[in-house]
Amino acid sequence: MRRLNSSIIKQAVAQLCIQANIQLRSDVLLALKRARQRENKTRAKDTLGAIIKNASLAKKEGLAICQDTGLPCIFVELGDNLKIVGNLKTAINQGVEIGYKKGYLRNSIVAEPLLRKRAGFKPVVIHFNLVKGSNLKLTVLPKGFGCENKSRLKMFFPTDDIGQIKKFIIDCVKQAGPDACPPYIIGVGIGGTADYACLLAKKALLKKITNRISRLEQDLLKEINRLNIGPMGLGGKTTCLGVNIQTYPTHIAGLPVAVNISCHALRSASKTL
Repeated sequence: MRRLNSSIIKQAVAQLCIQANIQLRSDVLLALKRARQRENKTRAKDTLGAIIKNASLAKKEGLAICQDTGLPCIFVELGDNLKIVGNLKTAINQGVEIGYKKGYLRNSIVAEPLLRKRAGFKPVVIHFNLVKGSNLKLTVLPKGFGCENKSRLKMFFPTDDIGQIKKFIIDCVKQAGPDACPPYIIGVGIGGTADYACLLAKKALLKKITNRISRLEQDLLKEINRLNIGPMGLGGKTTCLGVNIQTYPTHIAGLPVAVNISCHALRSASKTL
């Protein structure tokens, strides 16, 4: 069995926090550039140009892409043939604190959600998944709450048709309007339980935006872009850069569907140890 010291994990998480917050994902940046080429409205084209320039300056100057550096969500894929020397959770939380301080990233965490009391940089949200092998994969997703607040869950009846599901997803984007800084990337989770559908929707945001998408994803992308919300809500062809759907088996009596919206600054970074 392979051994991995928690101090290495701590440093890796710190580095990923900085990387995710200052370097926009290459697939998102490419989607923004392609969207700008397609736009025929000057205001929409200029807005996308400003977003692209902001991403370039952030990377060049080592500054946060957005002032909302989010609530860090950490996805852990732990190999079943790997032994962690030390406490994995502690290492991750300490790594976030080190990275956010070193990168001059805003601490947006309140330890007491009802009393709104601040208490340092932790605890963060960690999702664990046990996989085969002797590696540890870490993914940091700093989720801003302008878009996280637009998350939705609906428990459909198993007899409901695909048209009703599509309407729910599109209505979620309509309700978000300009508030969550479009153009958006839409993560959709279908199946499992209520909580698991929400997790699937968030994990869907980790998938790259590609041209190789399913028919349902393609239909949703087209219909959402017909809403004419446009970049930063100023109108245009590009309300959405991509739709990613993840599914999972569910109960015969249920059909959970969750939507997790990301702003144009979809930030994540991964490393395998």
